[in-house]
Amino acid sequence: MAYTAAVITVSDLGSRGQRVDTSGPAICAMLEKAGFTVTYTAIVPDEIPQIQTELTTAADGRHINLIITTGGTGLSPRDVTPEATLAVLDREIRAMWVEGLKITPRAMLSRAVAGTRGRSLILNLPGSEKAARENLSAVIGALEHAMRMIAVEGH
Repeated sequence: MAYTAAVITVSDLGSRGQRVDTSGPAICAMLEKAGFTVTYTAIVPDEIPQIQTELTTAADGRHINLIITTGGTGLSPRDVTPEATLAVLDREIRAMWVEGLKITPRAMLSRAVAGTRGRSLILNLPGSEKAARENLSAVIGALEHAMRMIAVEGH
């Protein structure tokens, strides 16, 4: 597999240097172990315009194959990652929540979304390192297939 990845952490506190981001580095390590080359990382506040800019720049400007966000998928009024993501997607897909239900009933209330923009796959993950790892683990085995389909390498 020779695909690129970006990991964008969405956190008000993290973007101000008031919280150490552990989920972003954990996701990067998992992706690299799976064969992805992480070419871009960022930490942005929970602001729709900034999240959208990061997503569109990663997809359209940097042509990154897989773009993962961590954070901003809960029920807090500041959790706006799904809204920002939906606004930039060409197509929405269903992803990780079913597998998450096997671990915790809280997964039923996740607002994380996934979809494509051009030839990029965008996935929202929760902000906690544990939940981000669990959700990525649920789909990581299917990512290579998804990358091939999006790149029109499949049927």
